[in-house]
Amino acid sequence: MAVGTNIRTFFDGTWHEGDVPVMRAADHGSWLGSTVFDGARYFEGVAPDLGAHCARVNRSAKALLITPTISADDMVEIVREGLATYSPAQAVYIRPMYWALDGGPSGVLPKEGATGFAICLEQIPMAPAGTTTTLTRTRFRRPTLDSSVCNAKAGCLYPNNGRMLAEAHAKGFANALVADAMGNVAETATANAFMVKDGVIFTPIANGTFLAGITRSRHIANLRADGFEVVEKVLTFSEFDEADEVFLSGNMTKVTPVTAFDDVTYQEGPVTRRVRELYWDWALSAD
Repeated sequence: MAVGTNIRTFFDGTWHEGDVPVMRAADHGSWLGSTVFDGARYFEGVAPDLGAHCARVNRSAKALLITPTISADDMVEIVREGLATYSPAQAVYIRPMYWALDGGPSGVLPKEGATGFAICLEQIPMAPAGTTTTLTRTRFRRPTLDSSVCNAKAGCLYPNNGRMLAEAHAKGFANALVADAMGNVAETATANAFMVKDGVIFTPIANGTFLAGITRSRHIANLRADGFEVVEKVLTFSEFDEADEVFLSGNMTKVTPVTAFDDVTYQEGPVTRRVRELYWDWALSAD
């Protein structure tokens, strides 16, 4: 599924031009969904937290019992080699991926050491400042670790996110604010969520039902270094109803202000704008 343009693919030890086929019909990942991926970003000549994203895809593989085959450091070097063909003016989505090739005796359990690996680079513009989104409730919830691989960025989790988005779109909203098994706020269908009340920033505490994102952690560190109080805690939907500002955190767009949650509306406030400023200042100085 090509979302962007100007695609380059690393597969079988070398870079290829275009969207190269990498998976066979009989691969374990094709018919049993044993796929993991991660996403990093290249923009304005930098690739912030690239090493952290490469390390996480290896952790995700292990969570699905797939044997990772490339160290995070080597993966970073491969990605940088591929990025050298893009200009700093071109924003790129960086997607390293693993999948199981074979199953064990039952066919279901991935066979140790039988692993496919690829990296896809796609030119996708960064969302411009001023881009906003809207949220609504959904009847679908985040799973728990005893029933799904919530500790991995796994392809098999995304059909549930897809039906959250389908419900939100049918109601006239762009995204969904999603509950965990206990009915408290976990995240949205595509990103981690933050809210601001009386100058204090709150975000749902990581409870094993969602990935506490790399960009989420970066925002928390940046905000605390800038003197803000950031609190990770159990949050209810009513607390989001009463928030002064709400924004989303994700790798694709980094910071997205929320202007509505069902019938509640928000302004893009000063804290949200400061989060964006802090991230760009850090990214352009740290890479």
